[in-house]
Amino acid sequence: MDFNLFMNDVVDAARKDITEAGYKELRSPEEVDSTLKEKGTTLVMINSTCGCAGGVARPAAANAIHYDKRPDQLVTVFAGQDREATERAREYFEGYPPSSPSFALLKDGKIVTMIERHDIEGHSPMEVTNKLQQVFEEHCEEL
Repeated sequence: MDFNLFMNDVVDAARKDITEAGYKELRSPEEVDSTLKEKGTTLVMINSTCGCAGGVARPAAANAIHYDKRPDQLVTVFAGQDREATERAREYFEGYPPSSPSFALLKDGKIVTMIERHDIEGHSPMEVTNKLQQVFEEHCEEL
C-alpha cells in the first residue's frame, strides 16, 4: 500500500471525526482571523494524526460538548495539514508553546486556557472530556 494514500485516509478520517461532531474546520489564516476575533467563547481543537493523543482528543472533543455549558463556537485547525491556518491560530495562544493535539479556549479573541498534548497523552477520552467540561463550567454560559 502506498504510504501517502494511507496517510490521506487517516487524515480524512480524522477530519471527518471532528467535523461530524459539530466543529467548523478553519483551513486558511483568513478564516482563523475572522472566526477567532468574534465575541464570545471559542473552543479551538488543534487536530492531529499523532498516535495515541489524537485518538484520545477527537472522541473527547465530540463527547465534551454534550454538556449544560459549552463554548459559543466550536472550531478546528489541523496541525501538519493546514499549516498556515494552524500557525495563525497559534498566534492567538500567547504564552503557550505549539502543542498538538490540544484545545484552546478563547474569549473575545483572547486565550483563556489550554489543554495541551501533555494533558491528553496517557489519559482516557473520558478524562479529557472531564477536563474540557471543567473548562466549560468555569468560562462558558448555559445553553
